[in-house]
Amino acid sequence: MTPRLNLFATGGATMQAWVELAKTSANDGLEPKLKELVAMRISQINGCAFCLHFHLADARKAGESEDRLHLLSAWRESALYSDRERAALGWTEALTLIAQTHAPDEAYEDLRRHFSDEEQVKLTSIVAQTNAWNRFNIGFRSAHPAEAQKKAA
Repeated sequence: MTPRLNLFATGGATMQAWVELAKTSANDGLEPKLKELVAMRISQINGCAFCLHFHLADARKAGESEDRLHLLSAWRESALYSDRERAALGWTEALTLIAQTHAPDEAYEDLRRHFSDEEQVKLTSIVAQTNAWNRFNIGFRSAHPAEAQKKAA
């Protein structure tokens, strides 16, 4: 796949604002593993190789297990995820597929059982940001590092 443009070389202040927002969210108090699972699930749904590569590395750095990473797309059928993680992943899918789901009450009620109001906003911000990053990277065909390494070889 051929990149269409370099976001950071071209985007200037616009992209810097997105980077600053990501830095704020990185220190928001939500569990790092949870945030990486959410970001990976969004990127799986949207098919963003660049973001999957990025979040897979960060999930491993946060101590996430290989089994949980491999089974993420089938989280509903696995006992490896906590009730809190399940609520987050359900909300994540509902918002990522919002044109189809319209954020159903069941997903929100599950979220409310496991997350404070403040945490709900923080998690929803992560979902919104990750979906936006997917759109930047898919739209402009950002090459993930493994692809760039292959081309260089």
